[in-house]
Amino acid sequence: MNQELVAPNPWMILPFGLLLATIALAPLLAAEWWAKHYPKVAYALGAITLAYYLFGLHAHARVLLVAHEYVSFIALIGALFVVSGGIHIAVKGEATPMVNVVFLLIGAVIANALGTTGASMLLIRPWIRMNKYRVTGHHIAFFIFIISNVGGCLTPIGDPPLFLGYLKGVPFWWVAHHCWPMWAVGVGALLAMFFVVDSLNYHRAPKAVRDKETAREQWRFDGLPNLFFLAVILVAVFIKNPPFLREALMVAAAAGSYFTTRQPIHEANDFNFHPIREVAILFAGIFATMMPALDWLQTNAGTMGSPTPAFFYWGSGILSSVLDNAPTYLSFLSALMGAAHDGDMHHLISTQTASLLAVSIGAVFFGANTYIGNGPNFMVKSIADHQQVHTPGFLGFIFKYSLPCMLPMLLLVWWLFFR
Repeated sequence: MNQELVAPNPWMILPFGLLLATIALAPLLAAEWWAKHYPKVAYALGAITLAYYLFGLHAHARVLLVAHEYVSFIALIGALFVVSGGIHIAVKGEATPMVNVVFLLIGAVIANALGTTGASMLLIRPWIRMNKYRVTGHHIAFFIFIISNVGGCLTPIGDPPLFLGYLKGVPFWWVAHHCWPMWAVGVGALLAMFFVVDSLNYHRAPKAVRDKETAREQWRFDGLPNLFFLAVILVAVFIKNPPFLREALMVAAAAGSYFTTRQPIHEANDFNFHPIREVAILFAGIFATMMPALDWLQTNAGTMGSPTPAFFYWGSGILSSVLDNAPTYLSFLSALMGAAHDGDMHHLISTQTASLLAVSIGAVFFGANTYIGNGPNFMVKSIADHQQVHTPGFLGFIFKYSLPCMLPMLLLVWWLFFR
């Protein structure tokens, strides 16, 4: 996708940094204040950048392009969130470690159709119920690793960074064609580790619990007519013209799902619009404030020399661990496009395939390392806490699960594909 380059003042990157730092730290240091005032923070910092672009740089076309990308992004995320909220999975019985592995593998596949947000919201409650007699922190951590993050790297629908890449011109099937080996290694390694950890947990459980787990499980699926609305969303993804038809179809599918789903199903899923409202508000600020960072990276990419794919893998990954992975992905994609001929995506794909792949995998995989790396992570923790499941805190998640479990898998992926 070609566009006219804008050269902003580097100081205008400051609102972007402030917003991301606030998103990362405010929920930990001032949770009540943040819950009440986060819209004001996002809108205020976004307004500063918009005013600079509109009245300082007169870059109206740039602002309109970003606004279109934001609408497309929220339309997809919101539609998948609403449709997944209309499907309820009821589970009776208890799961053995092998049943849990199969469930997580299925969830990793589903994440590519429902998105990591939709799959997480659909599956986290049945996941807790099917392990209710011995559910603990590792069940939540590996759910976040596999279903909320790593599993969704096969399609642009799967994870927000990849959809933003699709909007920038990365072909839809390029992701599946190039990412499946990393997906297989990443998901396979995490499932193997989970099986060992869960087997130890299973054998420590009282005999009465193990006897319950050998009982045959019963599954019931409600709200399956929503699969039609899911199909509408998936078809809409491929529509690019006329403008906003894609987004209109997604919104229509979400509305159709919401108004035709029976109230008991929404109640069983504890469905409400708060999570998607928070995502929409925060990303309005992120999309606005990140314009100077993306444009500066693209216009100065030539000064970076020739970084290796390993640089892009670890660079995008480490930042995706401590920031949200969607703007991190866009920042590195802009740097790559700046180094390509005239910022042309086709030229980038043909000459920088390994680096683009490294950015994609780094952003998606490393987003699992902290609760703030990807949107679904905090949603899953919130639901688990609400159901009184023991989950680790912010630092506990990193030191008890991410470093001993995620890091070996990330090193393996680097060794096999990007070193």
